[in-house]
Amino acid sequence: MKNRNHASVLTSGFTSIFTLVAAALLAALLPASVRAQAKPAADADIVARVNNDVVTLSDYQKAEQQLRDEVTRDCQGCPQDKIDAQFKEQQKDLLRGMIDQSLFVQRAKDMGISVESDLAKRLDEVRKQNGLATLDDLQKGVEASGLTWEAYKTTIRNGLLQKEVVQREVGSHVDISRDEVKQYYDAHPQEFTLPERVTLSEISVSTEGKSPEEFAAVRAKVEGLRTSVLNGDDFNRVAQLYSQGSTAKDGGNLGTYKRGELSPQIEAIVFQMSRGQISDVIQTRTGFEFLLVDDHFQAGLQPLDKVEADIFSTIRAQKLQPLLRDYLAELREQSNIIVKPGYNDSALLSGTNAPSADKSHL
Repeated sequence: MKNRNHASVLTSGFTSIFTLVAAALLAALLPASVRAQAKPAADADIVARVNNDVVTLSDYQKAEQQLRDEVTRDCQGCPQDKIDAQFKEQQKDLLRGMIDQSLFVQRAKDMGISVESDLAKRLDEVRKQNGLATLDDLQKGVEASGLTWEAYKTTIRNGLLQKEVVQREVGSHVDISRDEVKQYYDAHPQEFTLPERVTLSEISVSTEGKSPEEFAAVRAKVEGLRTSVLNGDDFNRVAQLYSQGSTAKDGGNLGTYKRGELSPQIEAIVFQMSRGQISDVIQTRTGFEFLLVDDHFQAGLQPLDKVEADIFSTIRAQKLQPLLRDYLAELREQSNIIVKPGYNDSALLSGTNAPSADKSHL
């Protein structure tokens, strides 16, 4: 299979979480209940007040650095002046995003929303994505990247709180018909014309540390597991119980691959198979395995039923944006937002929430 560098996977796992939150709001704020336990910030260290919460200079500087890192990562190989221009363009909305998230977190508190169970699930998902055995291992990885565990959890928690508020207060008002989905599909065929792909799961047993004489026993074990699956045992369950690969916790799920993304040995096998077929036992550099083709998508325009969920999400996002802007304008109108001179809240500059006299200074 693909060469899996767990260190790089770990980093990309963290990045994906932060990108998800940052893409919406570009920063994470500690809620007031957490700030209350810390030393109160001096006025000189406050960039903005959002009701009883504050955006500190430290918050803002960290969000700026996060944005710069994200722009640099998304524009790898770009000249520095292009990176700087993109950063400057997105920086204009940085404080606005931080204020908006603070409003969402406060609103979630007012509504009595708790996302602790969802937080636990999300952390476990990240752990699995990175092939880590325990949450302690995930915590160590987070801290090794320069973040504190509590700040990392707060970032994810705030994103979940925002999502829940948006769903309850805004998303519940969005209706999408099947006719709308079909119309979008017919109007955007290029979006759904995809290369040939296969979705795979694996059951593998390692030969690392084994003598050549022991290889036969390992192969026999894998052959036995394959026979049990062919006789009706659930593939994912067998993978969870007996596979020794990093995917075992996920039932052997490897993901979806295009041609050129797998080793030539594996590609030559799986792209000749149909959905639901199981390969023969394959010897790899690290052991023996066999593969299940969970799905095989042919190249070309994908059937509507295969992409319906994606279209639904796209249309929902399009309908959600204007409603979300109106909702945030209402939250701002009901709030006391004070921005320190020298810092810009682009919502005020655009007239989304014109400042009253008491909101023009700290």
